Amino acid sequence: MTGGTDGHAEDQGRVYQSRGDQHISEHHHYGGDRPEHGGPDSVRRPAVGRPPVALRDRNEVMERLRASVEAERGGQVYVLYGMGGSGKTAVACALFQEVTGEQGRQGRVGLWINASDRASLRAGMLAVAADRGASDGELLAARNGLRPAADLVWTYLDRSVEPWLLVLDNTDEPEILRDGDWLRTSPRGVVLVTTRRAAARWWPGAELQYIGVLPREDAALVLRDLAPHSGTAEQAARVADRLGRLPLALTLAGGFLSHQVIDPWTLDAYGDQLDGDQRVQLIDRGADALSDADPRRLVGLTWQLTLDAFEARGLPEAAALLRLLARFAAEPLPLALLNHEDIGGVLPRARTETALRALLDQSLSEPVDVVGTRCVQSHGVLLDSVCAATPAELAPALDAVAVRLLDAAVPGAPDAGPHEPRLRLLVPHVLALLRRVGEPPAAADALAVATRLSVALHRTGDYLSAWETSRTAADLARRLLGADDRMVLAARSRAGRALFRLGGFQEAEALLRGVRTAQRELFGADDPDTLDTSYGLQLVLANLGRREESVALLRATVAGRRSALGPAHPLTLRARASLLEMLPAADVVTEEGGALLALPSECDRSLGPDHTVTLGARHNHAWALYVLGRFAEADSEIRRVADAYVRRFGPEYPIVLAARQLLSRTRAALGRVDEAIELMADVVARRERGLGAEHPFTIAGRRLLDTYRSGRVT
Repeated sequence: MTGGTDGHAEDQGRVYQSRGDQHISEHHHYGGDRPEHGGPDSVRRPAVGRPPVALRDRNEVMERLRASVEAERGGQVYVLYGMGGSGKTAVACALFQEVTGEQGRQGRVGLWINASDRASLRAGMLAVAADRGASDGELLAARNGLRPAADLVWTYLDRSVEPWLLVLDNTDEPEILRDGDWLRTSPRGVVLVTTRRAAARWWPGAELQYIGVLPREDAALVLRDLAPHSGTAEQAARVADRLGRLPLALTLAGGFLSHQVIDPWTLDAYGDQLDGDQRVQLIDRGADALSDADPRRLVGLTWQLTLDAFEARGLPEAAALLRLLARFAAEPLPLALLNHEDIGGVLPRARTETALRALLDQSLSEPVDVVGTRCVQSHGVLLDSVCAATPAELAPALDAVAVRLLDAAVPGAPDAGPHEPRLRLLVPHVLALLRRVGEPPAAADALAVATRLSVALHRTGDYLSAWETSRTAADLARRLLGADDRMVLAARSRAGRALFRLGGFQEAEALLRGVRTAQRELFGADDPDTLDTSYGLQLVLANLGRREESVALLRATVAGRRSALGPAHPLTLRARASLLEMLPAADVVTEEGGALLALPSECDRSLGPDHTVTLGARHNHAWALYVLGRFAEADSEIRRVADAYVRRFGPEYPIVLAARQLLSRTRAALGRVDEAIELMADVVARRERGLGAEHPFTIAGRRLLDTYRSGRVT
């Protein structure tokens, strides 16, 4: 969206603004991290579904971990490592429950984070900061890239009155911890990491603990815990050997055996099927060569038998649903995604509930709640093995349905608004789908959804997730579509727009200029995609101080959009609204034969008074009126805009503070200096809480406040 400026650089010719999609925010960012907010609605409980019935053969490691969480100790990092499905998360969950249960050790708080990808890590860590007392303004500034998120989180962890245990689960890409220095120590708590990556270089100073497969006797006990009437201890041990004594495979097998009611299987019968049923060899179809120790093979031996049993019981939809889930990521998937008519391309919609219940009953999937959203989650090793075993002829239909389900979950016309953490839940799934698809048409469809999701994230201020989504999606789709594909270029353009919001002006200029050059050559200068990139580029140029070049490009964009889209199109009106803030006073009056100053009324007639573009045009119009010395009109306009922004975004949002700062200017210009001081004092206080006392926005606001107080109002 467009809107009035946030200080206008104190007459230095560079534009400092804080608004939604189309605002020019000069983000002064210190440190390497670019943050996000909006994680799980509670980090006080593990998002792991059902814990194991009993934790077998982990007594030694549990004793070491228990000793580490004594209240008088802190500053340690413990790393549990091992292959997928070995039970690392189960150990962490058992310790977490001991620490936080009724018999919890001396008031220690448990904090649980899914660290499987950058977005989940940042979201969870910012939720930790919120849990430890960070204010809404501080969290909002971190999400918008206006302050380093990791510093904020660890500041509040260090200040915590209560000692804590912080679990970073599924940290299988430890390099993401270094992007922002997320992994630190504190005397107030203990950090516990689970990972498949054991190289010491990733964990300097940490104590590493290997979590392997279970001893034979304990592996047999896992089967008997879940299916006590299926056979003897020795029969259980033989089946456990066949499954490599991998806890995940044992859990799946035990879940299967425990749910056979009409014709229960014995352990011997189950073991015979593992040895003799050639259908389990589907695990190798289309997959990388698997060794006998590969966890995908061990898991594949179990889930295929479970799905065979579903077929025999008249539940083929369970197999279809699991294959569909395997197109997505091993992250929480909103259940609402599955409640859509398009799922009918894979299984009858009326049977989805039954199929899902079957998967949950057999421990093939688990229910979890994230950001107040009911989700389903499956283990990554299981999904990898299912995907590898899916017959090639089924993949196109599965990909098509997965794309349509994601498409229905992303807003069709993303608009500016407050942060929406549920959007971030979709990011890993659309990227996983782009990794799975094998045909160009499916890749193009998935990329279109990913790009629209990036726009939605961007317009709610989640710039980091927007940048990572569009950048990664473009890279993944390029292998099938080529670097010059229209959709790939559009995704890269969105990445440039988000990078600009994060303060990477030089990088954003290079990226957007390269994309624009390619689009001009391939599609023409007035193609809508070329014009979108041109609009983004002029924002960057304005913040680099190249005002004349920016205005020239903006005027060309207005002309191109007017010609290609029509004068009343929202994108045309949005570009014209930007002229209101970019042009000097003399040009604003003469631009478009004097019609530019009537733009808010035109937007009102075409789009309605509450449309994002209309509000932005009124914000910019108020600034233009202020520059022209028409203070009473500017004051009336910006008061209405500020009130609308507060209702829509809340009192801490940067665009609200920008509008209230302009309102303070109009109040002062009208001689109502006391009101101006009150307004700016509130703006400065909120910026100090959110950005810190030394942030340029805070300093600029404080300077303006000092001007009012000194009586030097101009």
